[in-house]
Amino acid sequence: MGGVQDRTDIGQRYVFICGLHRSGTSLLGRNIAKLDECTGFKDTGATEDEGQFLQDVYPISKVFGGAGKFGFDPRAHLTETSSLVTPENALKLRQSWERYWDQSKAIRVEKTPGNLLKTRFLQAMFPDSYFIVVRRHPVPVSMASQRWKINTTSLHRLLEHWLHCHDLFEQDKKYLTHLYELTYESYIADPTRYHEEIARFIGTSVPVGAMEKVDVTHNQKYLGRWRDLLETSFFKVYYRHIARKYDPRFAKYGYSLTKGLGVAEEVLKRRGQASAALGAVCCLGADVSAFLLRFGLRARWCLKRGTKAVLPKFVMTRVRQRRRLSLSKGKTTVVSPGGCTH
Repeated sequence: MGGVQDRTDIGQRYVFICGLHRSGTSLLGRNIAKLDECTGFKDTGATEDEGQFLQDVYPISKVFGGAGKFGFDPRAHLTETSSLVTPENALKLRQSWERYWDQSKAIRVEKTPGNLLKTRFLQAMFPDSYFIVVRRHPVPVSMASQRWKINTTSLHRLLEHWLHCHDLFEQDKKYLTHLYELTYESYIADPTRYHEEIARFIGTSVPVGAMEKVDVTHNQKYLGRWRDLLETSFFKVYYRHIARKYDPRFAKYGYSLTKGLGVAEEVLKRRGQASAALGAVCCLGADVSAFLLRFGLRARWCLKRGTKAVLPKFVMTRVRQRRRLSLSKGKTTVVSPGGCTH
């Protein structure tokens, strides 16, 4: 299909790496950028060297809630019908990124998780672009998102977000001209195979000994934690409820929240009106807890900001000086996991 980009980029190819946060996009993006004739973003100063932070044509994912939330905002889903698709914006976007790419390389690689919901938009802005979409088991994606920085989203909402975003992409992908899909699990099991296939897909080759090694342990670590939650957690009613609720929906993507984990399946199959009702109450409780955590963090941030605005400048300067002095003398306060100070 046609696009709005001018044709001064003849001979260049644009490759977009797509997938939810914590799906392996960073590792995959770095390795694709190592292929012959490829160039990606490196040492830009932006978080994970993501292209979204190096432009101002479209809003970054944080505007829509960030990891685990952005897909629920309809504004995060961009297609060729977006008002942002103009020749002027296409040129502006390309120029924003060109300064970070090696101009001697013909294949430009850009990685941003939010690309998963912008494939049609990016294709309109960069005609004949290539899309590489990686999908990872929803448990590691969701649990890693909860542990990443500060994420105050309940687990079932993160699972729902995974499904929502991939369902939208399933609708969008029929419009894409050049698309390559893979799973994180398959990639880490045989990276050499996928590097070769991706290289053929984008029209290049794999250099000898240049690719970054992959770690196969992360998935099993999160799946082990999920198994423990199902079996021994004080809130196992909640975890078993969401496992039963979402498992059929993940099946179409080849994943399961219940099978192959070593959990007694007869326990997970127990259900009934009382069990379903209690599970729903637990979901509500998880959402309330997440809300209270967000509210507390927001209140603390507002208080800190308000204090800085009210206190005289010389007082804040004095506070910063005392803090630096304390750090230089090694008098930092250490907080134990139990909340006690030492």
